[in-house]
Amino acid sequence: MIQRATTERIRKGLRAYPAVVLLGPRQIGKSTLVLALAKIIKKKNIFLDLEKQSDQRKLHDPEVFFKSYQDHLVVIDEVQFMPELFTTLRPVIDEYRKPGRFLLLGSASPELVKGVSESLAGRVLYLELAGVTIQEAAAYKIDNNVVWLKGGFPASLTMRSAALSLQWRKQLIRSFVERDLTALFGKEISESTVRNFWQMVAHQQGRIWNANQFSKSLGVTSPTVKRYLQFMQAAFLLRVVEPWFVNATKRVVKSPKVYVRDTGLLHALLDIDSYPALLGHPVAGTSWEGFVIEQVVQHLPETVRPFFYRTHHGAEADLILVKGIKPIAVIEIKLTNAPVIAKGFYEVLEDLKLKQGFVITPSSDTYPQKQITICSLEAFINQFLPKLK
Repeated sequence: MIQRATTERIRKGLRAYPAVVLLGPRQIGKSTLVLALAKIIKKKNIFLDLEKQSDQRKLHDPEVFFKSYQDHLVVIDEVQFMPELFTTLRPVIDEYRKPGRFLLLGSASPELVKGVSESLAGRVLYLELAGVTIQEAAAYKIDNNVVWLKGGFPASLTMRSAALSLQWRKQLIRSFVERDLTALFGKEISESTVRNFWQMVAHQQGRIWNANQFSKSLGVTSPTVKRYLQFMQAAFLLRVVEPWFVNATKRVVKSPKVYVRDTGLLHALLDIDSYPALLGHPVAGTSWEGFVIEQVVQHLPETVRPFFYRTHHGAEADLILVKGIKPIAVIEIKLTNAPVIAKGFYEVLEDLKLKQGFVITPSSDTYPQKQITICSLEAFINQFLPKLK
């Protein structure tokens, strides 16, 4: 089992809040992490998996059940299958308000988030378990390029061969399409349409979102396309990066960019089966861009959000880190260790009134070029990002 940094965040949350909600896609390792955590925390615990009918029956009278285990940590997996629990949890928590009573795991359905926000406001800490980071992988001597190729799902990443990993990821995609998304969002999901939509997003990785283009290609309405985007974003399968245009003095692009969040799933959707095949594929540059964005975002505090910036006159930056309404970093992402910096990147610095920018590469040395620092992804996360935060 790969040790995850989120484990310590969960432990701290359980010491401060009555309930912690851990969200993330299916198979990302939520249950495995929590089961391992339950063995080492100094508190009695009970684990319920709501995909099992037997565990659902235990909650036939949830108030009685929770009162019987009020001195336990009650872990409820796949909690979105019983959204009515949230209305029960609020008075149960208020009656006996102690930290570390509930740990809720979910696959990020809108019903789950809506139920928690309405019923458990002020009583809950939200955490997300995303893919394995390059730091977590490095502890097991897994190279950054392997993480990029295979993605961050632990089972995919630890497969002995790229072929077995690809097979596992294709099966996961099939499971998402045929079962999981339908279970999360109901009959509004069409299997064939969601598969085609997902593959089309993969081919358009990191490009400016154009709902009309998707609508025409898929033969569905624009509202349907928007709904599918929202569904897959809610399931942590897609990332929507919004454009930054607050206080912009020039005409800027105002449509978002869309990425398949896990590059392992991206490569499986595109039948990329090896690292050489990835480097030779047209999507390599935007795949690397999405990979860097995910790695950086996982290290951001809640007060810092990711955007991109592009004007109609050629000024462009792949990633803008913004705290409040103030940009604190401008970042360009290059799949080369000898990047050529375009004039448009310097224009972004001027537009946003920032004195320093960064160009992130796969593995270059760290060196300055005018007011820009060129560095590897690893160096940016370990050396520069902590100072920015």
